[in-house]
Amino acid sequence: MRGQRSRVMTDTPSPLAPDRALLLAALPSPARPPIGALFALDSRLAGIVRATREPMVGQMRLTWWHEALTKLDREPAPAEPLLRDVQRHLLPAGVSGTRLAGMIDGWEELIVSDPLAAETLDRHAEARGGGLFAAAAVVLGGDSPLLAPAGRGWALADLAGHLSAPAAAGLAADAAQRELSQAFSAPWPAKLRPIGVLSLIARLDAAPGSALAKALKVGRFRITGR
Repeated sequence: MRGQRSRVMTDTPSPLAPDRALLLAALPSPARPPIGALFALDSRLAGIVRATREPMVGQMRLTWWHEALTKLDREPAPAEPLLRDVQRHLLPAGVSGTRLAGMIDGWEELIVSDPLAAETLDRHAEARGGGLFAAAAVVLGGDSPLLAPAGRGWALADLAGHLSAPAAAGLAADAAQRELSQAFSAPWPAKLRPIGVLSLIARLDAAPGSALAKALKVGRFRITGR
């Protein structure tokens, strides 16, 4: 970001980070491979942004992934293991490569925008978090108006934890809590609660309370949707 690249993505989120591991454990067995591939893709895109020092180079790498994902809707995957996993697990679950490619727009915002203004964070959250949660909902066979704010809030909270610039991190964290408050304004349907757990953990991480109390809230949510 024109000399300020170190402020973004100070480390790379892992698809097996604690919240992702909890998500996968809560999923029905058939949903684990496609959801695992979905978060592996998200992690790969995050890694591209983290490694980018020159915006043009980062954009070129993201463009390659955008084109490669879109091509999966009409061509066999090339010899790239993650693309093969996407084609093997996500496409049969009803998630198109074109839908997945839309998530890349959110990551590109972090490369081309300097400084990270509120509008930039909103676009990132919508494309990355909103797109990821919508794709997960297709896999899980459910839908809810709570998904969009949950996805945006999760993406903003995750980004806030990986920004090295305090002002941008604070802006993202504040926006995350606004979205997450909306996301838990009504009960969640049972099918979508595994993905909702991610957003709930993000909300609880920013709130006071003991680890035990927070674990109990997660357990209650998985049973009641609240």
